[in-house]
Amino acid sequence: MQAWIQVLTSSISLFVLMLVLVRLAGKRNIARTTPFKFISYIVAAIITALMSLNLLPNIYLGFIALGVWVLLPIALDYLALKSKWAHDVINGKQAVLVRRGKIMEESLFRERMTGEELLRELRSKNAFALADVEFAVMEDTGDINVFIKSDRKPLSAHDLGRKVAPLAEPQTVILDGNILYEPLSTLGFNREWLGTQLETAGVSLDNVFVGQVDSSGDLYLDLFDDSVQLPQPTVKEMLYASLQQSQADLVTYSLETQDKTAQAMYSRHAKKLAELMEMLQPYLLR
Repeated sequence: MQAWIQVLTSSISLFVLMLVLVRLAGKRNIARTTPFKFISYIVAAIITALMSLNLLPNIYLGFIALGVWVLLPIALDYLALKSKWAHDVINGKQAVLVRRGKIMEESLFRERMTGEELLRELRSKNAFALADVEFAVMEDTGDINVFIKSDRKPLSAHDLGRKVAPLAEPQTVILDGNILYEPLSTLGFNREWLGTQLETAGVSLDNVFVGQVDSSGDLYLDLFDDSVQLPQPTVKEMLYASLQQSQADLVTYSLETQDKTAQAMYSRHAKKLAELMEMLQPYLLR
């Protein structure tokens, strides 16, 4: 048999075999795996490449080595699932690097990490000042997670006691100038609605690179021609402004009228409109 046929046959067979073994190993992000698992992947890949090119004198020994470096890590993963002690031995424990705002120098020494490396990792988590860090831990994958001090965190709507409208993921309805009908129908819209939105914005479909509809029903467009400036949707803001104007007019009428009955009516409706505005504010103003 010619050499190229042998290489082709063995490569295809090993490709299918590695596909099955990788599926057995589970879905793992190679960038988030432990150092030992990363090394096992590299060794398995090297053995497979040598076998594929027929560089090993005995193909059966190659299969034995490949089985050890693929199946043994799978067995260790299963053991780690059953025992916390085995998990810590195989994958290692988390290391606390910062506790109560203080750097744990002993942990840095054990993890062979310098102070500059710690500060670099903190900056990658948007913690540029050490004074902002309450707690930091190195996971068994080598990632560092940071917990910011409560008084240094950005304020949220929950902290202010304000209600906000629930948000859902935006749906892409136009991509590369083509309409995506499935997400469009999921939102309850159709091609006619989309055409009306494009006509209102003054753009053609073939000039739209990406079109997304958010949870509020607003259409965001990104065009091929970046020189074209598109107006931002202001329907909700205009509606809220109209409600504000109506409420202010009712208050004015109640102050200007001399009729006690009309004055009470205007005041009552102004109060109801103010309550309605407070309910609608999270949905109309974001």
